[in-house]
Amino acid sequence: MQNLTIVQTLTMSSREIAELTGKQHKDVLADCRKMFEALNIQSADFSADYKDSKGRTYQEFLLDQDLTMTLVMGYSIELRHKVAKRWRELEEQAKKPAIPQTYPDALRLAAELAEEKQRLALVNKKQEEEIHCLQNLFQTGMTPVQFCKQLNGVNVMGVNLFLAERNFLYDGQKEENKPYEWRVKAYARDKYFTEMVVTVNTEKGKKKFYEVILLKEGAKWLYRHYLKGELPMKKSWNKLFTHDKYSQVA
Repeated sequence: MQNLTIVQTLTMSSREIAELTGKQHKDVLADCRKMFEALNIQSADFSADYKDSKGRTYQEFLLDQDLTMTLVMGYSIELRHKVAKRWRELEEQAKKPAIPQTYPDALRLAAELAEEKQRLALVNKKQEEEIHCLQNLFQTGMTPVQFCKQLNGVNVMGVNLFLAERNFLYDGQKEENKPYEWRVKAYARDKYFTEMVVTVNTEKGKKKFYEVILLKEGAKWLYRHYLKGELPMKKSWNKLFTHDKYSQVA
């Protein structure tokens, strides 16, 4: 029987940092984004979602120790000390051995490991199905909306607004009461999305505008959040994901 090793990556959420420092979470999020930009790293790699007590979804960041300490470097000594103390507590908790002390405990641990192994096998199978489905869905040159039209239950009218809330896109249209002209934020360009200039003929002559184009990493990011039910979903959604529907047909 092979040993099953579960590796835990220690992180601290921006929400916990806000609680420890007494800052508002929105301000900690802003500080995180400034840090990511200064370090030239992708904020989306550390982005996660959480639900509040009313079931509403909001963004947070999960930071490793280096980024956590870098973030609070500009805070007061007292606040830095609180965060450092909490991080040491997390490290001590992670170091505690899970060695059973009695025979019943050993049996329970063996059962838990067997269940975890079975669960991981099911997760791997599910991931293979998802990867296969994603490969069939993504095509070069697609917009985020075109990609999401293939995802069962997604309200495509809210996709670009969802991406703007996650700091991927911004509205380049500066005139009021005008349609959105979505542009890609600099840090996300050429990794998650790119832009294409489109020229159209109008009564006033030729007009150029930008079209957001989805890249493969962006498709993976969207699909991961889709599987969590975190994209804008229709109220009539039947709770089936696209690959679930394909499996049923097969």
